[in-house]
Amino acid sequence: MAEAEAPATPSASTPGVRERPTSPHVQVWRWHVTMLTSILHRATGSALYVGALIGAAWALSLAGGQGSYDQFTAVLGSIPGQIVLFGLTVSVFFHLAHGVRHLFWDAGEGFAPATANKTAFAAMTFAVVVTLVIWGAVLFTGADA
Repeated sequence: MAEAEAPATPSASTPGVRERPTSPHVQVWRWHVTMLTSILHRATGSALYVGALIGAAWALSLAGGQGSYDQFTAVLGSIPGQIVLFGLTVSVFFHLAHGVRHLFWDAGEGFAPATANKTAFAAMTFAVVVTLVIWGAVLFTGADA
């Protein structure tokens, strides 16, 4: 049985045929802070869905009685659970700050590159600072016990 040969693809060496342009992708674009915050906004939105599931699990553990609630708090009180909660805290505040930024964009403000860069850094800074303040207060006051 004879094997079928793949048809030759046209190239620049074929007379009258031009190569198709490649689409731009991450390796072509120069990274800047507004690209990063756009990606982070989507990622934190997804993380908030996980947070909603954790909230639902909390409600179910309450309904399940003292034993299930103790198990739930033990999981969230563990080091991995605390890391997840810390990440959710950052996600809430970044998504909040970036959402406010989007509200200004909806009003037609803040599109100048310098302003967009400043507000991007402000959203990230806000999320980190407020998260550290809240977690510092929790740890300092013993509210985590």
